[in-house]
Amino acid sequence: MPITLTVPEGLLSTEAEARTFAELSDALLSVAQLKGNAFMTPNVVGTLNVLPKTRVFAGGRPAAAAFIELTLPQIALASRDSKQAFIEAATSAVERAAGGRLKREHIWTNIVYAADGSWGIGGRAFNSENLVDAIQQAAAQ
Repeated sequence: MPITLTVPEGLLSTEAEARTFAELSDALLSVAQLKGNAFMTPNVVGTLNVLPKTRVFAGGRPAAAAFIELTLPQIALASRDSKQAFIEAATSAVERAAGGRLKREHIWTNIVYAADGSWGIGGRAFNSENLVDAIQQAAAQ
């Protein structure tokens, strides 16, 4: 489940970058009630994009801002409450990591859903049923 965090340079320290990404991963697994699942844990992946300050915008002007994008299969975080819980946890993690250098209202989160059957892991296409089976098999081990 790829997470992409985009921030301007200097917003987060190197230590805060790693810690924040770990918190985002943990938030997803916790909200999805899959923390420790042997299938899901290694499949929460992602990237951190650190851009020059002049390349991050809010309101059409360079600004201290952060963007969190989460790409999921259609079955994940299906309820409004689970989406809200992830968005709140992710926003708080980035806000804490920025240490007062970022306004909360300049943290945006976008959850994007892949079409069923288009989720690929290790060269294998998974649909919702395949993913649920893999998650349940890992939980049973």
